[in-house]
Order: sequence, then C-alpha cells, then structure tokens
Amino acid sequence: MPDAPAPLAVRRAGVLLHVTSLPGGDLGDDAYAFVDFLADAGCTVWQVLPLVPVHEDERSPYNALSAMALDPGLVDPGRRRAHGQERLADLDLDQRVQHDAWCERQAHWLEPYAEFTVLREQRPGRTWLDWEPGLRDRDPEAVAQALAGAEDRLAEVRLEQWVLDEQWRALTTYAASRGVLLFGDLPIFVAPDSADVWADRRVFRLDAEGRPTTVTGVPPDYFAADGQRWNNPHYDWDAMAADDYAWWRGRIARQRELFDLVRIDHFRGFEAAWHVPVDAPTARDGHWVPGPGRAVLDALVETAGEGTLVAEDLGVITEEVDALRLQAGLPGMKVLQFAFDGDPRNTHLPESHGVESVVYTGTHDNDTTLGWWEAADDDTRRRVRERAGEGAMPWALVELALGSTARLCVVPAQDVLGLGAAARMNTPGLRDGNWGWRAPAGAFDPELAARLRAAVERAERLVPGEPDTAEHGS
Repeated sequence: MPDAPAPLAVRRAGVLLHVTSLPGGDLGDDAYAFVDFLADAGCTVWQVLPLVPVHEDERSPYNALSAMALDPGLVDPGRRRAHGQERLADLDLDQRVQHDAWCERQAHWLEPYAEFTVLREQRPGRTWLDWEPGLRDRDPEAVAQALAGAEDRLAEVRLEQWVLDEQWRALTTYAASRGVLLFGDLPIFVAPDSADVWADRRVFRLDAEGRPTTVTGVPPDYFAADGQRWNNPHYDWDAMAADDYAWWRGRIARQRELFDLVRIDHFRGFEAAWHVPVDAPTARDGHWVPGPGRAVLDALVETAGEGTLVAEDLGVITEEVDALRLQAGLPGMKVLQFAFDGDPRNTHLPESHGVESVVYTGTHDNDTTLGWWEAADDDTRRRVRERAGEGAMPWALVELALGSTARLCVVPAQDVLGLGAAARMNTPGLRDGNWGWRAPAGAFDPELAARLRAAVERAERLVPGEPDTAEHGS
C-alpha cells in the first residue's frame, strides 16, 4: 500500500465522540466497533476530548488531576483480565520488562502523579493546598515518610497507567489498520488541584503557599454574559523560557505519543491571556496580559512535528492571534453554529473557511445542532436556509459542513445521530449536569454508516488508498 497522506494534506471527514460517550464508556469492544463504524462511513478521523483523570465532583476533562496521565475509568476490565494485567504479580516476564521500561520512560510525570494520587487518597476531600506544609511543598523527606508502607498502592497506580497506555495503543493500532486517525485535545491550562501544579510550582504564578496570584478565564462572550472564570493558575512564562519550554515540550510530546493530531484548546492564550484577580466575583474584572507568542509555538511545533497541531481559535480573536496562528502554520476552527448572526464578515460563514481550517457544525461546548436549530429565531433560520437549503436538520447543516473548503470536517456524534438538546455534552458556566452523555447501544449501525459515507463521498472527503477492511482484534 502506498504511504498514507499527511493528516491534513487531503480532504477528510471525522466524528467527535469522547470515549466516555461510547455506549460502554471505556476502551472495550464499543471503541473498536466505533472505529469500524467510522471506516465504513468513510470517516478517517476520530476526535476525542482529553483522556485525563478527572475530579470526582465535576467530571470535566478540562479540569484534570493530571495533564499527562490517563483516566482510570477508561480501562476495559475484560481486556485487563484477559491479558493477565490485574496485578503486578500477574505479569509474565515479557510484560514485566515492558512495564518497567515504560515506567522508567514516563517517570518524569508518572512518579509525581502516583505520589499525588496516593497522598490525595490518604486525605480525602482536601486539595494539596490544604495538606501539611511539608507535603504541600513536596518536601522529599515528608513525602517519603507519608508514603512509607504505601508501596503496593503506588505500584498499582503505575500499573494502571501502563495498562491504560497499552489498551490505548492497541486501539490506535487497530484504528490505523482501518485508516482512522486519532485526534486529541490539549487544554492550554491545568487544574490548580493537580499533580502538575503540586510537583512543578516553579512554572506557575503562585504565592509562597502555592496559591494562584491571578487566575484564568475569558471575558464576556457568546457563552457567558459575565465571562468565564476558570480558576486555573497562569504560567510563569519567564521561568518556562529559561529552559526552552521544557515543560511544554514534555506535555506535547506525551500527546503526540497518544494521538495523530492534537487540538490546542484556547490557543489565543499563547498570544495574550485573560487574568482575573483572585478576589474578583466574576471574570468581568479581568484584563489581558501578553503571552510568549511565537517562542512557545516554535517549541511546540518543533516537538510535535509540522502538520500535527490544530488551534482552537474561538472567542475574542484579534489580528495578533490570527497572525500568530498563521506564523506557526496551524489551521484554525470554523463553527457553523456561530456563522449566521447576519454579519457578512463573519469568519465562520462557509465562504470564509479556506483550506487551512477545521470545520464543525458545533463543538462539545455547543448545544446539539438540532437543539440549536429548535431554539433559533426566524432570522437565523432564514440565513441558514439560504446556504443549507430546506433539508431536515441536523443533516442539512452536516452536509453544509462537509461541503466546506476546509480540509477537515468534524461532526459531533450527536449531530450524526440527529439528537436534540438532551444529548448536549457541556454547557459552559454550569457546574452540574455536564460530561455524562452516552450514545445508545446499537446507535452506530450499518444504515447510518451508509448514509454518512454517501454524504462524505459527495463532499469528496473519501481518502484514496486508505485501508477499508480489517479483522476485528483486541
């Protein structure tokens, strides 16, 4: 078979579906079946949300316990048992060698994550900021004393991460055999209660006790009248520049181990970020602070490889942000749900997309297209119909997205399934009721695959030379 084309060198179609939204919610048979569905539908990209371990009370993959680890909830227990990976003692010699070598390669993030996880389990309901000062400050002697006797649990955490990595690699290998690329998502900021901040306070803007001196967010926008206060700590860009952005290089390298393509969420934060005072009640009181710009982007592209990164450039986007994205050679995003406000200069309108972009009907933060359409006013509906025709929603907008000049078109699974607002994944600004949607069992059936493939083919997004058949494996 000839070499596969570069990910964004040809027209492609994909589907956005987080792993937790599969019927089974993990890396089991439903994940492999979804790869089969995509291949049968002519879609060569599967986009997911961050695969990180989440906080129990919120479950948001954008507020993770670690930016580097994988979510233990994604483990397929059946495959784990079948491969003899439930306990370290269960591993055969080859597995043990692989496990130990992987742990050594990943030690720079794995050891802090394992320590953080066990210490957190010992202190339920408390963030690391409220731990004893020695543990809060990660004093080696205090940490060693607190973890004395917890060696078995530390080994379990490492083993679980290795198993997750093995299961993810098996899935991505199978996807590659069917011509499907995996498209990951990297939030620009990390959670304050995370192994990342606890273990490497030097690269964040924190006070002597580790508390943020200013927090992240965005000004008032489409999603929230008061803006959004995210409460992540900001980076100390000067400290990061001192070692040529080694922290960011390590983070993007880990993502590229896992994914063929990576979307950088809130890309504009590299040009300038919204700083909110820690005592401000809303994000309205924030202000823009310049970021490192081209310096960090050069490090990211050099580490990740050209043509593998996508910029999420939604929200308040200035000429400077656009220029930075173009200088770095990153495609941006176009979202059709944002296009029909009546402004002829709206960059989300189909005629403004251009080749170097990724088009969506909506994102994980939007209502489903059917829910959006049902809530739309008459003027919005008229503008949509002028471009999308009179076909039934949401497929009329799906076909419009597929017909875009953008090289990559990604459609949320809820739109492929024709689901309404009840299937929305996330409503920004609302703490509860998000991240829980799952596709019904059997929803991704051959009839739907055939319908989607026909639309993909009409849009000339079938990728020549991609493999089309493979035996299902585990």
